Amino acid sequence: MPLAVGAAIALAPVPAGLAPNAWYFFALFAAVIAGIITEPIPPAAVGLAGVVLAAALGLVRGTPGESADWALSGFANTTVWLIFAAYMFAVGYAKTGLGRRIALQLIRALGRRTLGLAYAITLADLVLAPFTPSITARAGGTIYPVIRSIPELYGSRPNDPSARKIGSYLMYTATSITLITGSMFITALAPNALAIAIIFENTKVQISWWDWFRGFAPVGFVLLALVPVLLYKIYPPEIKEAPEAPRWAGAELQAMGPISRKEITLLVLVTVALTLWIGASHRIEPAMAAILVTTLMVMLRVVSWSDVVEYSQAWNVLIWFATLVTLAGGLAETGFVAWLARSIAPALTGLSVYASIVALVGVFYVLHYFFASITAHTATLLPVFLAIAVTIPGVSPMKWALLLAYSLGLMGILTPYGGGHQAIYYGSGFVKGRDFWVLGLVLGVVYFVAYIGIVVPWLDYLGF
Repeated sequence: MPLAVGAAIALAPVPAGLAPNAWYFFALFAAVIAGIITEPIPPAAVGLAGVVLAAALGLVRGTPGESADWALSGFANTTVWLIFAAYMFAVGYAKTGLGRRIALQLIRALGRRTLGLAYAITLADLVLAPFTPSITARAGGTIYPVIRSIPELYGSRPNDPSARKIGSYLMYTATSITLITGSMFITALAPNALAIAIIFENTKVQISWWDWFRGFAPVGFVLLALVPVLLYKIYPPEIKEAPEAPRWAGAELQAMGPISRKEITLLVLVTVALTLWIGASHRIEPAMAAILVTTLMVMLRVVSWSDVVEYSQAWNVLIWFATLVTLAGGLAETGFVAWLARSIAPALTGLSVYASIVALVGVFYVLHYFFASITAHTATLLPVFLAIAVTIPGVSPMKWALLLAYSLGLMGILTPYGGGHQAIYYGSGFVKGRDFWVLGLVLGVVYFVAYIGIVVPWLDYLGF
């Protein structure tokens, strides 16, 4: 299928106003995206093959040396390395047990009522999010194993009417919350890093970790406070009190024993990383701060060097995102994105600034129904929508970039396949397929309305 997609585009006539090499590069790019979606081979290998082929054919730059420089440019991208280092923080959480301890402590403190349990899940995800760039690892690998044991304390079982007692509510709350925190921090969702790199490649706008967080924080905190209560009303659990959960969490914590030296060390190190990202980005680049903390994790034996080398998911993401950053940059460098923007932009003429924002961001958001990967959505559509957006007067490139990029986590709520973690919760058996679609539509609308209603004026206030 990827070869067929690429061949069909390449054999079509080159559009007027576009250089042939730009059209052939787009054909190759489309084949790569089709390969990422269908996965005939692993996505990272698809991206690597696409970059090598584009360089070998000279589709972006003329000489072999310049083509090689272009092909390897993604591996010098600092945001890609920031995400790689953040994956190592996730290894630390898993190896030391700190992530599980945090979740259990919150359940013990807040879990006497079902709504309190939902907020315990919310706070646990919020604490882990800045240092866990994979929502599959955070929600599926840390939060899910902890909360999976709670429903059966109350006779709530998967694939059974009893699931609605408490399990359905807790599971859907967990999968919903992690998509909000995924939009809240650059380092909470891997495609956020890809978005930052694409934004810089296409507009030369640089977005810091702190600028990203403070721009989204108001809508993020509002949604984190609202969603557990909203689901409590529209998807209510039958059991409102949960006295067994704190006792169970207490027993699990007792079994874990006292907090270890490694856990304390990791807690200090992630605090140092967060402090450097927020307050010292003018002195040390965030990626370098993250790599420094990763090195300290090895030196202080929080994790071993073997843990770093053997964590294939982090190395896979490094190669995958580096190649996607390179390919997305190639779309801009060949002139394809600018040509496409010139072709589509006239359709938005005559709209007010606010209507343009709602239309452009809304279409970008809703198109996620056609994607089973936020990464594929980002690589395919963000360069195009960004190029169109910056031609619309009245909104700065920085604001357009943030408005489009912030929606990447939120849009995952729309479908049962919208984010990597969704399959885990969908497969748990506590939430029916129909409920996933209906609740996804309802929360998808809530997320979008709250997002546009809060973020647009807030970014104006910040001067973005």
